Amino acid sequence: MLLSLAQWLQTLNPEQFGFLRVFQYLTFRAVMAAMTALLIGLAFGPWVIRRLTELKIGQPIREYGMQTHLAKRGTPTMGGALILIGIAVATLLWSDWSNRFVWIVMIVTFGFGAIGWTDDWRKVVDKNPEGMASREKFFWQSLIGLVAALYLAFSVSETSNLRVLELFLRWVQSGFSNDLPPKADLMLPFFKTISYPLGVFGFIGLTYFVIVGASNAVNLTDGLDGLAIMPVVLVASALGIFSYVVGNAVYSKYLLFPYIPGAGELMIFCAAMAGAGLAFLWFNAHPAQVFMGDVGALSLGGALGTIAVITRQEILLGVMGGVFVAEALSVMLQVSWFKYTKKKYGEGRRLFKMAPLHHHFEKSGWNETQVVIRFWIITMLLCLIGLASLKLR
Repeated sequence: MLLSLAQWLQTLNPEQFGFLRVFQYLTFRAVMAAMTALLIGLAFGPWVIRRLTELKIGQPIREYGMQTHLAKRGTPTMGGALILIGIAVATLLWSDWSNRFVWIVMIVTFGFGAIGWTDDWRKVVDKNPEGMASREKFFWQSLIGLVAALYLAFSVSETSNLRVLELFLRWVQSGFSNDLPPKADLMLPFFKTISYPLGVFGFIGLTYFVIVGASNAVNLTDGLDGLAIMPVVLVASALGIFSYVVGNAVYSKYLLFPYIPGAGELMIFCAAMAGAGLAFLWFNAHPAQVFMGDVGALSLGGALGTIAVITRQEILLGVMGGVFVAEALSVMLQVSWFKYTKKKYGEGRRLFKMAPLHHHFEKSGWNETQVVIRFWIITMLLCLIGLASLKLR
């Protein structure tokens, strides 16, 4: 919004309002978006916490979970709404409203946020730690993920929504041929010439898996004070750099990335996510005054997955978000092994002392703060590895 206002003022009086040209720079607007989201979170955080406390929106704790967490029962949850407010305001203020990628990321983020809000609300109202039924939650996640995947399959290769529609119509008229331009190929990090054509259906399938998978992985990671939000901030910041590179014709050519016009504007969204996340961490640090709940975890994971697809960094998302991947895999392996051994031996056995993975380390003797900070350090290392792929190709 401020970009459009600055451009309009410059047309009225170029000499008097010439200094507003600074709004054209992505880096400036990204810094301002981060600051805006951070200040909004810090300013409204105490009020949001008070309101959640007054409404008795307290976090229910599973009785079969870690016994040391029972003391957290009643801590306000649904604090992820504070993150979403900061992201929305900062993005709308500092981004280019005509950018199609910003809007699709916003739709996915707030669509998953609505699912998380419903889930959290049922947990609070019904006093049921399980919340929304898994099938119902998965259905709505799948619906949003598939719609976004279908749009992105044709969007990453074109420069405008009109061209996207033309490409889609050509695809339909061709009898649903499976070809897409090279920009939609799956890129391998650290290799400059190796990429794999996905085709329309392959792209849709991969995009759906990345968006829905990232959303649920972040949600599974959100089990300790500050554990999920800092990795989200770090990965979002790294993806912001990738969006800037692939959205710039000069840098993308020099670094051998596909040039995706408009992707650079996602740097604004990533910066807003980082700023809002840091503000939330102020109140979520141990001992947490508020939890983000599913409204925050599902939406942030969905946002990361969507940005990774647009910037063609799906594999690097798995690398930089290795903590999220490990948490999700630990649950999948634990459940699968338990069911297999129960069927074979009549008694379920466990691979980990408790899943998700952070609980395994708690059971192994690490205190909560140790687990959180060590997972942060691991994420920092993984993000640095991901950023190294910018040049090591």
